Amino acid sequence: MDVQITGAWNFPTRVIAGPGRIAELAEACGTYGLARPLLVTDHGLAKTDLIAGIVSRVREADIPLGVFSDVKANPTESNLRAGVAAFKAGGHDGVIAVGGGSALDVGKCVAFMVAQSRPVWDFEDVDDWWTRANTNGIVPIIAVPTTAGTGSEVGRAVVITREDAHEKKIIFHPMMMPKIAIEDPELAIGLPPFLTMATGMDALSHCFEAYCVKVFHPLADGIALEGMKIVDTYLPRAVENGRDLEARSYMFAAASMGATAFQKGLGAIHSVSHPVGARYDTHHGLTNAVVFPYVVVCNKDAIADKIPHIARALNLPNHGFDAVLSWILALRKKLGVPHTLAELGVKESDARAIAADAVKDPTAGGNPRRLTEAEFEQLTLAAIRGDLGT
Repeated sequence: MDVQITGAWNFPTRVIAGPGRIAELAEACGTYGLARPLLVTDHGLAKTDLIAGIVSRVREADIPLGVFSDVKANPTESNLRAGVAAFKAGGHDGVIAVGGGSALDVGKCVAFMVAQSRPVWDFEDVDDWWTRANTNGIVPIIAVPTTAGTGSEVGRAVVITREDAHEKKIIFHPMMMPKIAIEDPELAIGLPPFLTMATGMDALSHCFEAYCVKVFHPLADGIALEGMKIVDTYLPRAVENGRDLEARSYMFAAASMGATAFQKGLGAIHSVSHPVGARYDTHHGLTNAVVFPYVVVCNKDAIADKIPHIARALNLPNHGFDAVLSWILALRKKLGVPHTLAELGVKESDARAIAADAVKDPTAGGNPRRLTEAEFEQLTLAAIRGDLGT
């Protein structure tokens, strides 16, 4: 039998969605046993009225709350260590992670690493390394996303940059799944159009790549297709009008859908994006958006069976490869996505090193066709030069 029909499935956590749902945060703390939580966010958000309001709301419920905000856009082991130290110093018993994917990832990993004596790299998403973890002492997490991109609020993994190697690593453990995600679109109203675009394209890349992974998971496939349709409809609206709560709500859903779907795996978009981000500190979602069409062209033959379904879900005028590629390029143009990695500052001289890391990235195994290091180098050069080869 050529078709794989064996799989193992998990689906995400409890999600409460809608305007004003942040008012239920203190109640969630009580429900999940966070009596003295640490709020983890990034340094930019920490200065905003949004965080001040959340802190005030929790403290008014007589829940003592600490705040940690030493989180970079591409978080590092240094950020993680500082977060663990703050958690222990404050005698905290849980984490409220508030922000974009970086803050959510650090918050989740702090909650996990406070129980570990081994280095975080011992829990990379390789084979069954997650079973090395000490589960006693891993604390509960409440996730409050303020961007619609990574879907980390419903994920069991995080991305941390290993500074000594300039590599992004995916750390995985089932207990990093938040107990609850609060998706309140009002929290995203102030997100600038650029970040709305970049995070939204991250959600799209998750849905598209997950759908193309050759793993038997019809549940995730259906979610991925609907996620692509939602992004196509609502991301331009959210970019154009940040106060469009319907668009914001649907984009939060699309982000969670992408992260739900990509338990199937990801592919070469992320395999290239991770080392580019580790070297150049580029925004992850933006980097995905730039690399996107070059990977689709690279995978053309391997995804031929997927293309008609994607085209139908998007109501494209025809169901061929060119229609889907044209849709991707048109959406990128409408949203102002740069066409090449060169526009992000990536140099051709780094293509070989990027490829060497890409071929080792855990996401490379999910790509619809196995790429060699030389093929990754050619793919990277194409994305730097703007050569779609069509």
